[in-house]
Amino acid sequence: MHIEPGVVDGAKIVLSYATALAAFGFSAKASIDMIKKDGLLSLMGRSVLTTLLVFAFFEVLPHQAVGVSEVHLILGSTLFLIFGAAAASMGLILGLLAQGVLFAQFDLPQYGMNVTTLLLPLFAMSAVARRTIAANTAYVDITYKQALQLSLTYQGGIVAWVAFWAFYGQGFGAENLTSVATFGIAYLSVVLLEPLLDLAVLAGAKSLHRFKGSVLLETRLFH
Repeated sequence: MHIEPGVVDGAKIVLSYATALAAFGFSAKASIDMIKKDGLLSLMGRSVLTTLLVFAFFEVLPHQAVGVSEVHLILGSTLFLIFGAAAASMGLILGLLAQGVLFAQFDLPQYGMNVTTLLLPLFAMSAVARRTIAANTAYVDITYKQALQLSLTYQGGIVAWVAFWAFYGQGFGAENLTSVATFGIAYLSVVLLEPLLDLAVLAGAKSLHRFKGSVLLETRLFH
């Protein structure tokens, strides 16, 4: 979902700094709540794991430039279910930054747009999870339908933000409309695949009984 260089430039890019600050605000609030609940060491440990995973997702997993952006298998809902919203957000912030600094310096001017596009759908997905997954249901026991709802929220949010940045930066010309539509259609494969991966990971987690009390995993994963 990386926004390509030049899609938004000049004075318009200032908006991305404001949206990124808002996204960081949501992440900070989630992190403070997690520290109160599980402790600072838990947040730090999970954030290290999510950062490494996000970095690997961007650099190792297949990705393809399609239309106005790139199609990535980000596994945002998987990170959320296994590690929680706070650690997932920290992993997305730091993993994306590490990739830009180490391998894709040309993406750094777009960091505000890219981090907004990743984080705000994450917190929308967290809100959907609170409404659709009963409080007495462990995440390892969610259904495909529930996993699909989370994926649709997250990936749909990514597509919506990519479209916003494209239209904001380049307008509604025929070429730009085609580019955005091509990207959105390509992302359907991710929307359908991610819930299956979520359930596969959660099924594997069921066998990890010795980690049920681990501070490195989301409490709701087993309880």
